[in-house]
Amino acid sequence: MGGKCPHRNVKKRRYSHKTARRTKFELKGDDMVYAQLNKPDEEIIPLPVDEDLPGMGQFYCPHCDRYFSNITVRDEHFKTKRHKKRVKQMMGPAPHTQLDAELAAGMGMPDNGPKLMSM
Repeated sequence: MGGKCPHRNVKKRRYSHKTARRTKFELKGDDMVYAQLNKPDEEIIPLPVDEDLPGMGQFYCPHCDRYFSNITVRDEHFKTKRHKKRVKQMMGPAPHTQLDAELAAGMGMPDNGPKLMSM
């Protein structure tokens, strides 16, 4: 009954379809989204028209860093649990940055001790 699948030797080693789709719409990091949300209103510019993005890039959720095809889909997104959780996360304390991670790992600026007098 058991045994190998007959198509096992035919299978090519490729990336899965999920890996290819995952990189199509890469999201910004939490620290970048947090910085963008905390900008003063004068620095926020209107969204440019972009043919490559869903909905020509006009329907955007800044908290989740996602584009939507039309306004009704975006408004439905605003009601979801995922969006509400993300808004709460972005309104809280600042998320960790790469610098914080390096300092915690001991990879920050070297501490060479007090400077000695040169003669």
